[in-house]
Amino acid sequence: MTSRTVTLLDVARAAGVSKSTVSDALQGSGRVAEATRERVRAVAEELGYRPNSAARRLRRSSTGAIGLHLPQTATRLDYYMNLAFGAVARAQEEGLDVVLLAPAGGASGRVASRVDGLLVIDPEVGDSAVPGLLDAGVPVVTGERYLGPAAAPSGAVICDNAASLTALLDHVTERGARHPAVLAPAGTSAWATALRATAASWGQEHGVAVALRTVPFAATPQEAEETTLALLRTDPAVDAVICAPDGAAPGVLRAAATAGRTVGAVSDRTTGSTTSDPTAGSTTSGRTGEAGAHPRTPLLVASCVDGTATRSAEPPVTAVDLRPAAYGRACAELLCDILAGRTAPDTVRRHAWALETRASTAPPR
Repeated sequence: MTSRTVTLLDVARAAGVSKSTVSDALQGSGRVAEATRERVRAVAEELGYRPNSAARRLRRSSTGAIGLHLPQTATRLDYYMNLAFGAVARAQEEGLDVVLLAPAGGASGRVASRVDGLLVIDPEVGDSAVPGLLDAGVPVVTGERYLGPAAAPSGAVICDNAASLTALLDHVTERGARHPAVLAPAGTSAWATALRATAASWGQEHGVAVALRTVPFAATPQEAEETTLALLRTDPAVDAVICAPDGAAPGVLRAAATAGRTVGAVSDRTTGSTTSDPTAGSTTSGRTGEAGAHPRTPLLVASCVDGTATRSAEPPVTAVDLRPAAYGRACAELLCDILAGRTAPDTVRRHAWALETRASTAPPR
């Protein structure tokens, strides 16, 4: 069409329906047949119709904003910042602003009056703000499930966290690890709970003693380093360390260097196989787990969360790419769909992750 603004009346004439039908079809309201609704939306898209967001908010008595609640540790984790950017980008496409909520609880009434809906990411049972947010009287979408007692959210976007840790444990085992360790996050989020449970169940299923150590949900590289050093000193048979918290894996690499452990699998030149056996490449014999094992036992290192720290580490660290920006976008999209009536409440969508293998679990070239 021309450069002039396309109106509801233009769409109505082109679709052969009334102006009110167009309004109901685009807002997901009223008794409009699904075929008519789809035809109206197709015509609106073809004509380049853009709703007047200010007028729409007045008609619906809405605020034109959604709230975003992140864990208290979010400000120092790349994962949550990227997630927030993804949520903001998707909300803006819907003409909505995003309000970052303070972590303090007890203000659910004020929150409900300021936003049309809420995104609550990685809700923890111990977070006093979460029950009030879930019962704030507006649609709520959670990023991961909430495991505590409270009103059910309007929707959720979840990852298969058990599958992602299983993939890492399978990967390091395939690369030769026989005694893996997991630095699992503390806390009561679905992510932390799933990782701790999976480390235990995977070990039982495979008959492997997985050394499980609990670290803070947002452990720093220094905390990861200290935990790993203590682990390697008390359990020298450990030949792989999977670090859960975002950005903490470089601390594991520093601990390996301090302990004299090479990072990565060792290629057996006689068989061409890959192994992390403690005697590989060594003239010192000894069974795995003996206190006298060679100090240069190779150590595989991996992370449950990919990011700048894992990609830029030396060597780069194998990690699970949770695609945080896309995850934030998916959470905002589900909330927008619920607000617009495009999706029924109680919808649960799944978010895909990818395993990125790097030099920290690879044989030397």
